[in-house]
Order: sequence, then C-alpha cells, then structure tokens
Amino acid sequence: MITFFLVGLTVHIVFFLSIFDIYFTSPLVHGMPPHATLLPPPASRLILIVADGLRADSLFMPLHNGSSRTPYLRSIIEEKGTWGVSHTRVPTESRPGHVALIAGFYEDVSAVAKGWKENPVEFDSVFNQSRRTWCWGSPDILPMFAKGASGDHVYTHTYPAEEEDFASTDASRLDTWVFTQVKSFFHSAKSNSSLKAYLLEDKNVFFLHLLGIDTNGHAHRPMSQQYLNNIGLVDSGVAEVVSIIEEFFNYDGRTAYVFTSDHGMTNWGSHGAGHPSETLTPLVVWGAGVQTAQRATDPQPYIDEYLQDWKLEEIRRVDVNQADIATLMASLIGIPIPVNSVGVLPLPYLNNTDHFKAQSMYTNALQVLEQFKIKMSQRKDTTLSFFFTPYHQLDCLDLNHLLKLVRLSFVSHQVSLCQSLISHALEGLVYYHTYDRFFLGCSVVLGFVGWTSYVVLLILKTHASLIRNPSILRQIPNHTLARVFMCLAVAIVAFLLVQKSPMTYYIYCLLPVPVWYSVLKESGTLTDLIHSAPSLPLWKCLSYFLLVALGVELLVVSFFHRAMLTLGLAVLSLWPFVCGIFGRSKLRSLSWFFSCLCLAVFPLMPVMGRESNIHLVLCGGVLTFFTSACFLFSLWQRSVLHPCDRQQFMLHVVVCAYVPFLTHSSLQQKQGLPLLNQIISWTTLASSLLVPLLSSTRLFHRLLSILLSLTATYLLLSTGSEALFPPALSWLMYVWINIEQEAMLAQGVPGRQELSTIDFSANIDISKIRQLKLDDIRRSYFFVFFIITAFFGTGNIASINSFDPTSVYCFLTVFNPFIMGGLMMWKVIIPFIIVMCTFETIQVVTQLSSRSLFLIVLVISDLMALHFFFLVQDYGSWLDIGTSISHYVIVMSMTIFLMLLSVVTHTFTSQRLALWRRPKIHFP
Repeated sequence: MITFFLVGLTVHIVFFLSIFDIYFTSPLVHGMPPHATLLPPPASRLILIVADGLRADSLFMPLHNGSSRTPYLRSIIEEKGTWGVSHTRVPTESRPGHVALIAGFYEDVSAVAKGWKENPVEFDSVFNQSRRTWCWGSPDILPMFAKGASGDHVYTHTYPAEEEDFASTDASRLDTWVFTQVKSFFHSAKSNSSLKAYLLEDKNVFFLHLLGIDTNGHAHRPMSQQYLNNIGLVDSGVAEVVSIIEEFFNYDGRTAYVFTSDHGMTNWGSHGAGHPSETLTPLVVWGAGVQTAQRATDPQPYIDEYLQDWKLEEIRRVDVNQADIATLMASLIGIPIPVNSVGVLPLPYLNNTDHFKAQSMYTNALQVLEQFKIKMSQRKDTTLSFFFTPYHQLDCLDLNHLLKLVRLSFVSHQVSLCQSLISHALEGLVYYHTYDRFFLGCSVVLGFVGWTSYVVLLILKTHASLIRNPSILRQIPNHTLARVFMCLAVAIVAFLLVQKSPMTYYIYCLLPVPVWYSVLKESGTLTDLIHSAPSLPLWKCLSYFLLVALGVELLVVSFFHRAMLTLGLAVLSLWPFVCGIFGRSKLRSLSWFFSCLCLAVFPLMPVMGRESNIHLVLCGGVLTFFTSACFLFSLWQRSVLHPCDRQQFMLHVVVCAYVPFLTHSSLQQKQGLPLLNQIISWTTLASSLLVPLLSSTRLFHRLLSILLSLTATYLLLSTGSEALFPPALSWLMYVWINIEQEAMLAQGVPGRQELSTIDFSANIDISKIRQLKLDDIRRSYFFVFFIITAFFGTGNIASINSFDPTSVYCFLTVFNPFIMGGLMMWKVIIPFIIVMCTFETIQVVTQLSSRSLFLIVLVISDLMALHFFFLVQDYGSWLDIGTSISHYVIVMSMTIFLMLLSVVTHTFTSQRLALWRRPKIHFP
C-alpha cells in the first residue's frame, strides 16, 4: 500500500506540474539587441507616478455637485494632457501590474509564485535602460526593479515594511511619506552639486509608488471616506511635487509626467481577478512631447458608458493596454524600448512630427521582431526539420525584405505597415510559445487515461469477487511485454534527444510507458469481469454508473456555478427515503434531510462582496457551543467521557467566538490589534492540531475534540456567515456516520458494532474486512461531493479576489502576503479535515480497508481532473483562460492533497499523545 501511495502521489504530481510546462512557461527570450529612435527625444526626464489600487472610476467620476475630488488631475485632463483607460490583465496584482507598466510584458503566473520581492527571471525594463532612476515607495515593489537593473543606477528609498498596517489610523501617511521624501530630495539637490549634475542629465526617470490608496481600500473598502480622501491627498501631493520639479529645472519644459495605477479594486476591497473594477485603471499623461487635450468631434467608440458618467465625453479618450505604457515612456525620453516588451506605442499620446512618430513605430516594430526571430530560431533548433511548421504570416526570409519596404515607404504608410508588422509578430510569439502544447497535452492525457484504467483494474482485481478465467493476455510472457515497452521507451528517448527537448518532456512522454505496461499486465481482469457479468446485477450496475457519471458532471458544473451544489444537496437529502432507510430509522432520515437542506443554503451565499458581520461569528460560536453540548451530554450519559472535559471544551469555543468581536471593536476605534487577542489567536492556532491528539481515541470523543479544536481556529478567521458553516457541516457528517450504519444493515451486511464503543486505535480484525459492493461507489461519491462542498460552500481560492484581509486581523494587521495566505489556506483546509475524518470513520464503521474506498475516490477525482484538462483554453478573455487553468490546478491539487491528507487524518484520528496519565474513574 505504501508503494502504491508513493507511486500514485508521484504520478499526480507529474500531472499537476505538466500544466505549468504547457501553459505557465515564461514568455521571455534573451539575446535581443536594444533599439532606440535616433531622433532627438521631446523630453529629458520622466516622472512616473503609480497610485496603487486606484480604480479608473474613482479618479474620473465627478462629485454630486459637479466638482472633482482631484481638481489638479482633472485640469490636466481638460487642458494640458491626454487621458484614457489602461486595461490590465489577470492576475490584477501589484507585481504583475508594475512589471507590465515598467518592463512592458505580462509576467507569467509561475513567476509570481517564485518570488514576491525579487525577480525570478531576468528581464529588461525602462529603469534598466534609463541613465539613472530614483524610486520612492513600498519595499514590496521597488527592490525587484533595482536588483534586475544592469549596473548601479537605480536608487530606491523605501519605508519599513511594518508601516503597511491595515489597522493603522490612516494609511494615507504612506503617500505623504513619499511626497515628503521627494520634496526633501529636490531641496537637498540644490546644495549638492554632484547630485544636481546627475539630475540635469537627460534620460532620467523618477518613480513615485503610492500605496496608501490600496491599503485604505483593503482596510475600509473603495467606497469609504478613507479611500476617497486618500485620492484627494494624492491629487494635491502630485500638484505640489510637479511644482517643485518644474521650479528645480527652471521650467525648461523638458519633463514628461505619467500618472496611472497598477490595478483597480472591487467594491469589497480585493483584487486579482478580471472584474472591470480591477482591470480598468486611469492613465493621465502630460508634459514634454505629450499631446494636449483634444476635443472629440465625433462620438467616441467606447461602449462602456463610463464617459457620460465621468462627464468627459467631449475630451478625446485614448485607451491603451497596460504594457503599452512602457513603450510610451521609452519614446518620450529617447531610451531603448525594453527588449522584452510586447507593448505597442500609442501614437495619439505623442505631440511630435509625423517623421518622429513613424521612426518611433519603426523602432517598436524592430524591437518586437527581434523577439520573434529569437523565438522562431529557438523553436527551429529544437524541432526536426520535416516536423517544423513556421508561422505562416511571417517568414524569416521575408522579414528583411519587409523591413526594407517599410523604410522606403512614405511616412504616412510607415505607421500602418509597422502596426501590421507588430501585430503579426506578437501573434507569432504566441504561436511559437505554444508550439509544443498539443504534443505535451496528448502525452499527459495518455498517461492520465492509463493511470485511471490501472486503478480501475486494481479495484476489480483486489477488492471485487470475480470469476477467475484464463485469458490470452495472461498467456503472454511478462518478459515479452516488457521488451516491447522497453523498445518503445528507447524510441521516445531517441526522438526527444534529437529534438533537444527539455528534461521535463522526458517525464511527460515516458510516464505513459510504465503506466500502460501495468495496465496490460492487469488487463486479464477485464476477462474475469466479462465472465462474471452473467452473475452481476447488470441493471443495478448500469444505474449506479449512470448516476455517478451525472454526479461527476454536476460537480464539474459546480466549479462554474456554485448553486449546483445546492441542487446536489437537495437531491441527496432524499436518499434515505428512496433507498428504504426511512422505514428503519425515521429520526436519522429526517436529520439527514434537514441537515442537507441547511448546508444547501451556503452555496447560494455570495463568495465575494460580503460585508463583515461579527454578530454572525458570535452566532457561529453559540451554535457550535450548543451542538457540542448536545454531543457531550450524550457521551457523558453513556459514561464514555470524563465530565471535566466538557468545561474545557466549552470555554475554548466561547473565548474564540468572542475574540473576533473584541478585535473588530478595537480596530473600529483605531486602537489597533490588542496584544492579548493576538496571543490567544496564535496559541489557539498552534494547539489546534495538538489538542485532539491528547483526547481519547474513542470514535465520537476524538471526532468531537477535532471539531471543537478546528472550529475555534475557524471562528478566529471568520468575518461573517461562514462561521456558521463548520457546525452545519459537522451536523451533516455526524448524521452521515449514523445513517451509513443503517444502510449497511439494510443491505444485509452483518456485524454491526455500537458506534460509542468503536476505538480508532484498535487493531483492525482482518477477518471482518469485506469486499467492495456497488453501494461503496455511492459512499465514495458522497465523500467527493462533500469535499467539493467544503471547498466551495463559503468561498474558494479559484478567484484571487475572494481574499478578504479582514479575516486575519485576529492574528496580524501588518501586510505579509505569505503569512496571510497561509492563514487563509488553513481556513480552507479546516472543512476538508472535518470531511476527511468523517470518511475515515465511515471506513471503520462499514468494515472496509482504508485503501478500498479511497481507490474509488481516486478514480472519481481523476475523471474530474481529466474533464477539466480538456476544458483548459488559451483563447477568449483573460478571465476565461485563467479560470479554466485554475479549475484544473484546483482539482489536481485537491487529489494530491487528499492523498496526503488521508495519511494525516489517519494519524489525527488514531494516534494519542500521553503527556500525562490520570486515574480512570468509572461511573455507574
């Protein structure tokens, strides 16, 4: 069993990692020469101001009285500059947003996972190409551009990370700090001759990163007065900084200004997904070389209906993709466009001659084509010549001819030709980047199908009573079969060697070989199944498999529509009445019915956008208190629980239900996180896995200890209705355990054991372990269904913006993405553990080996994963692409996680730590 577990874990990890090689590989290539426009640039220096977390509508929307909360930037839009909306891509997070702004490419998701403050891969940026860059702002953003810069010409000034406190009285002080530092910097430069000499040189960049708006949005929501006031503070700060800079450079008119944001924010104070409030960010550009405000003579081609609300329909609006801003900044100060950029120069922002615009577009085309040629060359070198299919729109032989035509064409035609060339080159980059996707996908699917087939055959062979018969496949010598597959493996290795494929390709292509070898070795079991068919209840078998297939489809659809879980729970609530259990146990059947309906309410509740309601957290604590009291009283009456344990458990739950209320009150009063509350929270978290191991291993006693210990932590991480979820789920799990015993008796399975007498740590009597029956497929499906319900019941991590920072305020309020993410992951895992412990109990109650039911679970989970693998797409909106990939990753992670968690759960239920021993007290 250990060998099978390790092999299965390895196979699933390979399947899981394959998606990163297929979809999440870095798009960057290296070795391209930089290109810059040779004509004199219009600006000598650039000021980049990024208001982190600022939504487009929050900046552009006027107040009810017609005035603006940002009078300075509004005047720029109406008179001096050009404005528009910058469209970001998913994930709408700070790091990918700043990489797109400053480096000009969209960072792949795997790079985000490899590091937060440092560059996981080397890339070029506007800062790197500048003569010198000075940066002020957050310690989370600035260092990653300083470390990647060649030489030592990027200077960063950051405040301590502890300043990023969501519980602070006013996070706008982060922006005030930046403005103060910038003013002090230019003031000191007046008396520092060497620094002043540096500043008077051309091609310099000044970067102001303003985090206050983002922090206030997370803490107080974007509609709050704190968020809106912070926007006004930024506007006045920008006006003051611009005045100081213009004065320092004697109003020489050689300074260009870019004001934008890395991402927006939802109404509930989060970001990460593709909602318009997150992907629409403001862009205001003015100064040297920038077109002044132009009146729109014709209706503008924007159907988002924002112009009318913003009262800006009379001023020309120019929208861009976020990566285009890096190209614009490079053109304004005459530095090479970052070599990894995929941005297209937005010409309407430039106020210059047609010749300059044409040359700038030509430089942009050269820079993109350099990437295309490197990408094509790399792909050609790793593909056999007769297998290589070039991108049909661009051929390497024609590129030089095309560029020559562009140079010789009229200026009026150059721009359109360059734009067409850039468009084709970007499509070609995607084509070569995804060149091996179909090949790798076929290899993974082949291995997937082989593994699932092997598990099914293993279940039939070891856990089902089949009539054994000789077959042709059994008569084939194993060494002959092994030689055939060995030759196949050698042929695959030779093919990959000739193609110079990466090492991971060998794993994906060779994995199906031993898997299908194992399948053919065991396929004689299929013959046994065919011979056993006349003795099987075929109609019952077909009904079960049809119902499970429909059930799997329901679970797949539930990833897109959580309400399907409500439908599923409503159907499951009728199970005791359909299967005849109601006649044997009316009370348990009714309990099952009502507990399913209670749990069915949660998938109908919103995942995101919920307002905090600490009173519901208190209700969750009270509900857990009374539910546990009923269980404890029942166990005490049976003399299986020491009466002193009741007081300890009750006190624990009551305290943890009240701590979020005290914390919330303290934060509302701007008094910060109380130290005592923080100590209680971390102590409870640390002891949540230890306390159950100190309790008795009697079935309900151990389950109750696990429930109370984990629910206490869950309450500390709750902000509203989700606090009611664990007691509702636990009630259903308790009924499930009891009703499965009734189902066993209804099927005529003998050997019922009183539940209160079952001990997890007792040695299993091998003679009582039974073979699998058709009803065990139903039990396994119930388990998978409840696992999905535990995941999607109150929220999920499929959408990054479902994260609510207020959930972790009992533990910390200072921004720390890894600790906060770890706490939220633990909150997601707690319902998993409750369901897993129940499933472990059902295996004991139904007299099955721990391996039997889990093999069926593995097949159901793999069928779901294979389904989602086919649903993965690389077309459509970025939200659709990200969602399809995240669903596959979630299902594969869940399968791997369940394999690991099954081992942990077995230890969690059956092991006991004897730190001390007290004398046994017998009660009459």
